[in-house]
Amino acid sequence: MGILEKIDLIQSRIDAIVSKKDLNKLIAERDQMEASTMANGFWNNNEEAQKTMQSLGGLKSEIADVENLVKTIKDIKDLASDDSISSIKDQSEEEDNELIQMINSGLEDLEKKVEEVELTTFLSGKFDTSNAILKIIAGQGGTEACDWASMVLRMYTRYANDKGWTVTILDKVDGTEAGIASAELLIEGRYAYGYLKHEHGTHRLVRNSPFNAQGLRQTSFVGVEVLPEVNEDIDIEVRDEDIEFNAIRSSGAGGQNVNKVASKVRIVHKPSGIVIEASAQRTQHANREAAMRLLKARLYEIEENKQKAELASNKGEYKIAGWGNQIRNYVLQPYKLVKDVRTEIETPNADGVLDGDLQMFIDAEIRML
Repeated sequence: MGILEKIDLIQSRIDAIVSKKDLNKLIAERDQMEASTMANGFWNNNEEAQKTMQSLGGLKSEIADVENLVKTIKDIKDLASDDSISSIKDQSEEEDNELIQMINSGLEDLEKKVEEVELTTFLSGKFDTSNAILKIIAGQGGTEACDWASMVLRMYTRYANDKGWTVTILDKVDGTEAGIASAELLIEGRYAYGYLKHEHGTHRLVRNSPFNAQGLRQTSFVGVEVLPEVNEDIDIEVRDEDIEFNAIRSSGAGGQNVNKVASKVRIVHKPSGIVIEASAQRTQHANREAAMRLLKARLYEIEENKQKAELASNKGEYKIAGWGNQIRNYVLQPYKLVKDVRTEIETPNADGVLDGDLQMFIDAEIRML
């Protein structure tokens, strides 16, 4: 493919991105949000103001990504309009031309950026731009599973940090001997839920166990649940009489606030039996608010699954992600391989994946659906 054909192809992909994202609409949304931050009393509710500023930052970043694509392809096209390029007759001349080599290098970098931004055009679900609530639960495997759960917690924290997202541990229960029994995270960033929603399912680890003297090969499982953080304006009614609220003392070593103030909260939604605990914040009030957001997210998931089940009666079986629905294998011995069972994407770089290099799996799953 000649240089001009490459430029035209990438230009068409960028045009499609601008159209699908409706760049003008995003800019109007940004301007409206910026105006709201200048209104009197904006900072009266500090928590809501912080959320708005975070959303505004994510929106600005998304607009800047698209505008940078438009600017970069324009700059490359300006370079390619040089008379020395239009006079080239065959590919061998292209390969020897220094300007074309520079343009090709720029196109390679641009194509990578196009692929990153293009991926978000596949995320058009109701909550795909929302923050994500991610829960990690140790499954079969005892102490080994608890250790695996702590590795999964680190993996997703690293991935989120690399994306520039904020991670807050809402609640964590330590394992009896090692690792964690469970952890619940709030991951805040534009498209956090859209990127992470397909991570919902069972993750299987195979390795030589560090917890027995023989170092026998051990298989253990961790369940991952992913929910969107539901906005306050979502029509999910939670009546006061349906909530049982308890304040419990935080456990753990150290810290001035630990075991002095009953800041950890547990709420039980009596109609559904859902139990939510939250302990990340220093005040009981803040933890109660966090717990209520988690409850609304879970109630919304129940309603969504009911609707999907109803559709399944007409369209065929709908398989809800959960235990038994294994999505990915992580093998550390006798060889190293991480393989997604849905997309068949695999890599021998297991250490990199456990350090948060998950994008290849996430990309494939998003583009497949």
